[in-house]
Amino acid sequence: MADWPYNTAAWKRLRLAHLTRFPMCEECERVGRLVPANTVDHRHAISDGGAPFPGHDGLASYCPSCHGAKTARGSEAGAIRSSKPRKGCNPDGTPLDPAHPWHGKSLRAGAVRPTPETNTQLVSGDRGRHG
Repeated sequence: MADWPYNTAAWKRLRLAHLTRFPMCEECERVGRLVPANTVDHRHAISDGGAPFPGHDGLASYCPSCHGAKTARGSEAGAIRSSKPRKGCNPDGTPLDPAHPWHGKSLRAGAVRPTPETNTQLVSGDRGRHG
């Protein structure tokens, strides 16, 4: 973590106010999990021109796992930036990562995207004949 602005009293007050107002990880909440946040992150990185002390709408509350995943894929990761989709699925079986190819329109021609209903059929034993 960079020193400025994170070692200032102003940042410490803003961080505490944000975690008080938004105590749960917003990424986990998005997929239906309630996980306490312990990290406040800038939505627009300071290194990319973001404000060092933005309002609450410019900040996000994250748990350590979600913050690490966001940082590894952001511009602040530099040369070690990851382009791999984030691991894990929502309760309905769709990938957690909104940038995952599953959510895009770039399926192979003629490919059929499974739905929760077809996944349930596969799990319940309707797998067809295997050779």
